[in-house]
Amino acid sequence: MNLNKILSGLIAAAYIVVSSVHAGTKTAFALAIFLILPLFCIWFSDAMGGYTGELPIGSPITIQSPGKLIRILGWGLLFLPIILVIIMKASV
Repeated sequence: MNLNKILSGLIAAAYIVVSSVHAGTKTAFALAIFLILPLFCIWFSDAMGGYTGELPIGSPITIQSPGKLIRILGWGLLFLPIILVIIMKASV
């Protein structure tokens, strides 16, 4: 198990615990559903980047994406809740 998987899993678990304590279980569950995509992007970046073919909506994917790019985008999505909280607190 590599460092990316361990750190992202710990961050996701901390998100869920903190949101459960501060906002309730319904919000924690919604956050857990949101965290599936960033965790998959981090944990399975090479497999997700290697996908080509048809999608249910939109145009097909014709070239592979670099796994490192998928992992970086996954980390960005993982930190999105923190960024949104900082923005919301700054605007108050």
